[in-house]
Amino acid sequence: CEYAIAGLGDFWLLGAGIVLSGAREVHLPPGPLYRIEGTSISIPCNVSEYEGPTLQKFEWFVYRPAAPDISIGMVSTKDPKFPYAIFGPRVQSGDVSIHRVRGDAVELRIKQLRTEDAGIYECYTPTTDSKYHGSYSGKTELRVLPDGLWVSAASPGTKPSLRGRGAASPPLQLTLTESQELELSCTALSESQQHTHLSVSFGVSAPEAPVGRQTLQEVIGVRRDFAVETDGRYGEQHRAQELSLAKLGDQRYRMVLGRIRPEDAGTYHCTAGEWIQDPDGTPSPGAHLSALSASFPASQLLVWASPPELRLRSGDALEFLCNASGLPSRTPHAAYTVAWEVGDGLLVAQLDTEGVVVLGESYANREVGKRHISLQKLAPAPGSYSLRIESAQPGDVGDYRCVVRAYVRLPGAELQEVASAKSEPLMVHMKSEAVVLGVQAWLATPSIYRGDTAEVLCNISVDSTQAVRVAVGWWAEQEEEPLVKMVASVSREGVAELSSRASGGAVSVDKVGLLCHRLRIHGVEPSDAGRYHCAVTAWVRYPDQSWYNAGAIKSRSVIVYPYALTMDTLFIPLIVGVSSALFVGITVLVSVTCCFMARLRKR
Repeated sequence: CEYAIAGLGDFWLLGAGIVLSGAREVHLPPGPLYRIEGTSISIPCNVSEYEGPTLQKFEWFVYRPAAPDISIGMVSTKDPKFPYAIFGPRVQSGDVSIHRVRGDAVELRIKQLRTEDAGIYECYTPTTDSKYHGSYSGKTELRVLPDGLWVSAASPGTKPSLRGRGAASPPLQLTLTESQELELSCTALSESQQHTHLSVSFGVSAPEAPVGRQTLQEVIGVRRDFAVETDGRYGEQHRAQELSLAKLGDQRYRMVLGRIRPEDAGTYHCTAGEWIQDPDGTPSPGAHLSALSASFPASQLLVWASPPELRLRSGDALEFLCNASGLPSRTPHAAYTVAWEVGDGLLVAQLDTEGVVVLGESYANREVGKRHISLQKLAPAPGSYSLRIESAQPGDVGDYRCVVRAYVRLPGAELQEVASAKSEPLMVHMKSEAVVLGVQAWLATPSIYRGDTAEVLCNISVDSTQAVRVAVGWWAEQEEEPLVKMVASVSREGVAELSSRASGGAVSVDKVGLLCHRLRIHGVEPSDAGRYHCAVTAWVRYPDQSWYNAGAIKSRSVIVYPYALTMDTLFIPLIVGVSSALFVGITVLVSVTCCFMARLRKR
C-alpha cells in the first residue's frame, strides 16, 4: 500500500470566553481537535487588540496528559534554541515548525503526528503593551487517535486482504484488451470509536510513473457526504453511464469502467479517507491510505503472417496465413477487422466488423471481373485467418501485409478505432509469360475529299504463348477539341462503342482481317479533320474466369484532312460574279430612276 498525508486547511475561529474591548486577546480553534496518528495538522493562532509593532512574537507549548502541569517548549518565532530536547530533532528535520501567516498570526505545523503528541497546546505571545491587560495565551486540546482505517483493493474473483498504514503489497496485475470492462473493488473499514465519515476514491497514474499524489489522477470518488464526483474525460464517461461507483454493503466499494481504451492503461489506486468533525463544525481529514489496485498494458494486439516469401507462376494459387493475438471478443460494444493489403495500402480483401468479406476495388470491377479471392477464419485455431487467390496474376506481385484493427462502439453506434497492428511484409515473386504487342495505323486512301468515307485501319501483332484477346480504340486530336477524343472502340468481347460527330454523320467499325480492324467515317466533313491513332490493350483470361491486363500500346498518328471538291472551287467565283452583276445592275437602275424622276418634277 502507498500512503498519503493529508493536512488541515486554514481555519480561524475565536476561542471561548469574553473579549474585552481594548484588551489583548489570543485566538485558537476550540477543542478538542481529533486527528489520526500519522497524519498532519496545522493549528492556527492569532492575536488582536494589542499595542506595539505589528510583527508579534509567538511561542508554542504542549502539556502532555502524563504531566498536565508541565509545559514543554516546542517552537518559537523569537528564539531558534527555544525547543526542548524532545522536540529539537523534529524541529531541525522540519517535522515540527511554525509558519507566519502575517505579522500577528502564525500556524503550528506537525507533518506526522505521533501518539505522544496528544495534549493541551498553548500559544503564547510575549507582551508589547504599555500595561498588562487581557490574555496573552490561548489553549486548545488535540487528541491523537490510533490508525483504525483499513483498506484493500481487489479485482473480481480475488479475495481482499485488509491492510493498514505501513503494510506494503505488490499491485494486482490485470491484463485486458480494448473495449473490455474494468471492474475494481475496494474494502474500507474504520475501527475508530469516534463518529467519523469515510470518503473513498479511485485514481490512476501512468504505467511507468512513480506512485504519488503528483502523478495520481482521480477517476471517480464518493465524498464524505455520499456525493459521487468525477471530472475531465471521466466525467463524460460517467454521464454516458460508462463509469460507475457503487457501495456494496457496509465496507465494499466497486468501480466499473466500461469499454476501456489504451489511454486507460496504468496503475489504479483506491484511496480511503476518514473525516472527523471539529467542535466548530469544520470537517477535518483523518487517515488517507492508497492501495495499489491494478495495472494493465495499453494494447496486447499482435499480428504475424507466413510464409515470408512466395515464388509463383502466372495462374498458380496464392495463399497466406495470418495469426492475431489479443483480439477482443465480438460483442455489441467491441469489434475488429482483419484485412490484407498490398503495396502502399491497396486493399485486397477484408473481413469487416460484421464478419462479411469485402474485396478491394481493384479486385472486383467491370474490367477484371470478380476474382476468386477468399478470406476466412480457420477453426478451431483462434485468431488464424487464411487469404487465398485462386489464379495469381502478374499484377499480384508485391509486398503483402495482414492488418488487424480493433474498434469500440460509441453510444451513437459509431465505431471508433482504438488499436491496430500489422504483420511484417510478405513478398510475392512471379515469373510471368511476356505478351509482346505491335500496332500500326494507316489510311486506306491517301487523299480524302469532302463527302468521302475516310477509313483508318489498325493492324495488330501479338507475340505470346497464352491465349490473348485484344481491345481496340480509335482516338482523334482535333483543333476544336482541347482533349483527345475517343471516336470508336471494340471491347475484348467484340462489342463496339461509337461516339457522335460534330457534323452528325455516321461512324462504323468492322474487322477486315484476323488482327486488322477498320474505322469508317462516312461523309467526312472539315470538322472531322485531325490526327488519329489507335490504342490496343491485351487481355489474358485466367482459370477463375478473371481477366488480366497484359499490356497496352498505341500507334503513330495519321492525318485525316478532307480536301474540297472541284465544284467547291467553281462555286466561289460563281457566287462572286453573280454578286458583282447584281450590284452593277442595281446601281444603274437606281441612277436611271433618279434622273427620270427629276425631269418629271421640272415639267
